[in-house]
Amino acid sequence: MSVEIFAIVFVLFTFIFLLSGIPVAFILSGSALLFSLIGVYFNLFDPSYLLAIPSRIFGIMTNQNLLAVPLFIFMGLVLEKSKIAEQLLLAMNTLYKNTNGGFAISVVLVGGLMGASTGIVGASVVTLGLLSLPVMLKNKYPTDLACGVICASGTLGQIIPPSLVLILLADVLSSAYQQAQLNLGIFSPETVTISDLFAAAIVPGLLLPLMYIFYIKLLKIKNLDDTQNNQINSFDEDNFIVAFVPPILLILIVLGSIILGIATPSEAAALGAIGALAISFLQNRLSLSVIRKSAKTTIKLTSMVFAILIGATFFSLVFRGLEGEELIQKLLIHGPEDKYLSLIITLGIMFFLGFILDFIEIIFIIIPLFGPVLFSFGFDPIWVGILIAMVLQTSFLTPPFGFSLFYLRGVAPQSVSTIAIYRGVLPFIVIQLIAILIIFLFPEITSFIPDLISK
Repeated sequence: MSVEIFAIVFVLFTFIFLLSGIPVAFILSGSALLFSLIGVYFNLFDPSYLLAIPSRIFGIMTNQNLLAVPLFIFMGLVLEKSKIAEQLLLAMNTLYKNTNGGFAISVVLVGGLMGASTGIVGASVVTLGLLSLPVMLKNKYPTDLACGVICASGTLGQIIPPSLVLILLADVLSSAYQQAQLNLGIFSPETVTISDLFAAAIVPGLLLPLMYIFYIKLLKIKNLDDTQNNQINSFDEDNFIVAFVPPILLILIVLGSIILGIATPSEAAALGAIGALAISFLQNRLSLSVIRKSAKTTIKLTSMVFAILIGATFFSLVFRGLEGEELIQKLLIHGPEDKYLSLIITLGIMFFLGFILDFIEIIFIIIPLFGPVLFSFGFDPIWVGILIAMVLQTSFLTPPFGFSLFYLRGVAPQSVSTIAIYRGVLPFIVIQLIAILIIFLFPEITSFIPDLISK
């Protein structure tokens, strides 16, 4: 067996077992070690590659950018579990309740704000579903539209900074971009920073909700003034300010400090975590239970992220030792003649993997494999990163396996059929694809703000 065939078998074996339900980190590291031993036995793998694993793990644990991950997760969870995100939604519903498609528009706006504050798709979809779906159904909204707008708005956290997706993407993209430059003989490689990716995501992050709102306005849905809903109608002007202004200020301060270079991502994340605690305390919503639940969930999510990252390090090292990088280079260079077609194929692979894998797994597995080859073609890594984030966001919406659909199905009443949920997201998937096409055809959209800041 040639080393190329062995590398392909290794990848196929790994992806098949990813469907087994065994924790991903164990599958990645376990299959890598298994195939490295088999490769050594058949003289297809150099075991010296495994000597780099301790230094790689040490590099992950001391990476300052990754320190922002648990802090941003904690910030989002505090805002969620202290019900501040819930109050934000109720306040926005009050503002828009008597306008054309008002409740749906408020869901889009709050979905974007929750994305910027929590960055956790599951939390956003569940919160929006529990609070908004009954209100919209009571106000005679079409069931499919109500479900579609909740699912689509809940995934905005994938692209709107400070997004967990963008934080992890920045680190992996930077490594792949540096590897591509080293392969080309550039020994003082440039890097991709989190602030660059955040700045590049601002316009796409604003474009999507605006396109959603435009679509909702086209439907010309009239709201009924539901005076029975005392929870929504209880908001006066003071309550609206209290519910709306503090989380918005927190998001602007955290995001602005990173983009303008005032603070590092980890410093800004720490500021965000403290700010979330302060807002909760001042609104008498902070308790030991909120802190304990937020901290416990943060530890679980952070442990999962780093375990997968370490497993992906094993996987990528063994794949490289099996000359996998050269194999991908041959497939992409000697396959499609157009480099843009190679990029489209890579994005398509990520889209379909989004049906069965979480975005963290896709980022840590696929980008290290395909990234260095793509960037050797001369693609802007920031532009590619935004395209990847938007493609992953779209896969979260796409039936039948989109994660966002499962989250809403879990909290929707039995009267809402699964088919209605699937049917509801289809227009928003079309909007997503149009937005991706716009970004693909006009890369300047992603470079406009980073270039403006750098001047």
